[in-house]
Amino acid sequence: MSPIKDFTMRYEALNPESFFSEGDTITGTVTVTLTKDTKVKSLFLKAKGDACVRWTEVNGEDVEMHRATKRYFKVKEYLVSEAFKDTVLPRGVNHFKFSLTIPLVDMPSSFKGRHGKIVYTLEAKLSRSWQWPLRRQCEIMFFSKSLQHLDQVVMYGSVNKDMGIISKREVKMLATVDRRIYSPGDTVSVFVNIHNSSSKQMKPKFSLQQETKYSTGASTKTCDTILCKMVGNKITAKSQEMVSCQLKIPDDTIYTVINSELVSVQYYLKVYLDISFATDPEVVFPLVIAPSSIANVVLGQAVETNPAGASGGPS
Repeated sequence: MSPIKDFTMRYEALNPESFFSEGDTITGTVTVTLTKDTKVKSLFLKAKGDACVRWTEVNGEDVEMHRATKRYFKVKEYLVSEAFKDTVLPRGVNHFKFSLTIPLVDMPSSFKGRHGKIVYTLEAKLSRSWQWPLRRQCEIMFFSKSLQHLDQVVMYGSVNKDMGIISKREVKMLATVDRRIYSPGDTVSVFVNIHNSSSKQMKPKFSLQQETKYSTGASTKTCDTILCKMVGNKITAKSQEMVSCQLKIPDDTIYTVINSELVSVQYYLKVYLDISFATDPEVVFPLVIAPSSIANVVLGQAVETNPAGASGGPS
């Protein structure tokens, strides 16, 4: 019968969302509870970050597999060194404090998708002579510092569209988004000024889209998903209207990923006018999805940099 009654690993959270970033230190405790004095070969903690993508493509009778992997880092700390032949741990509860620092290098945020994933893990391994080692592993949420340096509070976009060669009537649209960075569950506020000098009716439409790209270097697969969309009231001919829209970001939306050669996850807010028998004029805003603690800090810094009334925009 094994003398190991319990083997657990716990780490301490640094923020409400329990995520880590480059340069952060993971601290915690490994606990080994024994029913008698026990010889241990080694005990260590390991943290690592890995990415992989994989998908297949069928072309007639041929099936082609696309696959790539990437290791971002691996760090290890021995709690019981393997340099000694055997270390005797006493009966009862044995606590081992650990401290692992994530390298201060640019790495992408955690991600899990249909064709790939970026995963950061923490693992404790207990080894004894002539016994199968015991492992305890858990995933840690990672958020990249590359997404923590945004300074724009309000974004503007405009488009003009000619509606006829002879009449020279046109449609003008100016769209405004209250900020660039959001968190899952937040609401995006959009305001649109539409000047329709044409004889056509049209409807404003709003769409929040997620674009995920998987890449092996030699091949790329793109997946587009509409997270939410809304349709505004009809804009009559020869009129001017101010339209507003509130789009709620789904609570389970994953964070933006922009600094990985294998996976890219980006978000776009598309504002466009649905005009019959005409190309729809549109304005597209790139958005960033981040943990709320990061979004609030970035927004606060942006407000300090651009206090009320100081932000510039189209007149």
